[in-house]
Amino acid sequence: MARILTRQFGLFEYDPAGAIEFPAGLPGFEQRRRFVLIERANAAPVLFLQSLEAPELCLPAAPVRSIDPQYELALTEDDLRLLGPGAGEDLIALAILWAPKEGPLTANLLAPVVIDPRSRRAVQAVRMDRRYSHRHPIAKEAACW
Repeated sequence: MARILTRQFGLFEYDPAGAIEFPAGLPGFEQRRRFVLIERANAAPVLFLQSLEAPELCLPAAPVRSIDPQYELALTEDDLRLLGPGAGEDLIALAILWAPKEGPLTANLLAPVVIDPRSRRAVQAVRMDRRYSHRHPIAKEAACW
């Protein structure tokens, strides 16, 4: 097991084999390519995407289908190439959450984080059709999950 001292969770122990690699980084954080998913029962279904290279970088996220059960994922050829050969049906799609000091909790459904659990590779799959918003409001009742 490896350890990282994080801002959100203090000293966190993780299995290096469970690390997720973003071959192209995340938009805005292109140099941050290795992350782990942290689950906390008291925060479910919210997960935390914790950078292994920048302990202060931790992004709250939730499965897109917990926000919009009818969500339709769209991946480009570049996304599929970055996920690697054999990227399958069991992809995990997470919406990054934003909780401003003033205003509603929102989710980025326009560009979900997509993880292939087999290869442990991930991309932020930016949609070209604008079908969804990067500031999708989350209803107050859903915010309590």
